[in-house]
Amino acid sequence: MNLLLVRLKPPKETIGLQHVMICEPLELEYAAAMVTQPGVTVQVLDMILEKRPLETHLKEIRPHLVGFTGYITHVNLIREAARQVKALLPHCGVVVGGVHGEVLPEDFHDPAIDVILESHSLSAFQQLVTLLLAQGQADPKAPLFPLKSPLSILGVHQPGTRQPKETSFDHPLPLRQATAKYRHRYHYLFHRPCALMKTSFGCPYQCTFCFCRQITGGAYFTRPLDSVVAELLTIEEEHIYIVDDDFLVSPQRVLDFCQSVDEQGIRKRFLVYGRADFISRHPEVIRRFRQSGLEAVIVGLESSRPEDLDQYHKETTLEENERAVAILHQYQVVVYATLILDPAFTPADFRRLGRWLRNLSLVFVNLQPLTPLRGTPLYDSYREQLIEPETHVEKWDLAHLVLQPTAMSRRRFYLELLFLYIRVTLHPRSLFWLLKRYGLWESLRLSRGSSHITWQYLGKILRGH
Repeated sequence: MNLLLVRLKPPKETIGLQHVMICEPLELEYAAAMVTQPGVTVQVLDMILEKRPLETHLKEIRPHLVGFTGYITHVNLIREAARQVKALLPHCGVVVGGVHGEVLPEDFHDPAIDVILESHSLSAFQQLVTLLLAQGQADPKAPLFPLKSPLSILGVHQPGTRQPKETSFDHPLPLRQATAKYRHRYHYLFHRPCALMKTSFGCPYQCTFCFCRQITGGAYFTRPLDSVVAELLTIEEEHIYIVDDDFLVSPQRVLDFCQSVDEQGIRKRFLVYGRADFISRHPEVIRRFRQSGLEAVIVGLESSRPEDLDQYHKETTLEENERAVAILHQYQVVVYATLILDPAFTPADFRRLGRWLRNLSLVFVNLQPLTPLRGTPLYDSYREQLIEPETHVEKWDLAHLVLQPTAMSRRRFYLELLFLYIRVTLHPRSLFWLLKRYGLWESLRLSRGSSHITWQYLGKILRGH
């Protein structure tokens, strides 16, 4: 039986970071690792990097089962691709997994989609393959779908019947050989080539805008560090992006991680997510982690206004934000700061934020218009103010306006957003720092990628929306 696992390229309308970063499809590598049954071959297809259309690959591979994964912006693409599969290969099964399918599986209700992995996705996928093999052996001439036997731990979502979320790491390491032909092209900004790792699920905090807690039903659980270190020893890439929703939660766990990495002689350069309050309160941990390879931290500063931090239930203060950035600068750790732009922003608010960011000597910022994603606590508060229908999923990318600005037009809001990017990233001090740290060639490479995003925003400004 041939299995094909596919990551689709984001829609053209989506303002995505794929122009400056392409990370490995870790979820598909985990799924591939679950397929250990004899007589089954599995391939991973990364359509972000493939030049030929999906149809060509389907005709060549002729899979018995195709699996798709994606985020909210991929919903319509996945449904269209599923219909394409059925049109070319009517008896081929289609299964959908990923974080969006686990939180909002109803978005994938479509006649062309046979199974939605709503919970326990990896073990459910393995069970699905086992069941299909058994059906094929019992009656080789019969189509595999529809399923002749129910699956005990997966199925299409019905309101009020959600399955409990998975809270363990009891599964094999990701099958990175499945993406061998792409691996040299996976990167995150200047971190290249770059591999992904997952060492925990969920988040112990309750920010109202965040989708992370919804994926695990509010649970937070970590992976044993001996397993983490064992996986690190199998990874060839120098740069490791730890994609935990928050790696900097327990000071002792971070210190134990550093000790294990050093004892094993592991020399990697780490990029992690971390909260400002942790960094502010534990500078000694950051110093120690830097000695063991910490290269960069993605920090959700969110806002320079205390009232915004309170509204988002961020549980951090403005002073902690500023101190965290100063500590990271002190230990020469690169800061990737994310900010949320309130739709009530005035031109003065944009100017004030720009001055604050420059005073912190930040070079890398990700400016996100407030986006109340469906499934988060923030959604119900703004549901009546949406200007983008939920069916226009390609614009729910944390870069488009989905709420009407109250102090200016949408065109002006995008213009202010773009000017803010320019004032921070093209400031002479920022340019000098980039050239000094990464050199001319790498800086030009990043500039080329970021220019695509600039042109997307300019197109919206020129069109008036």
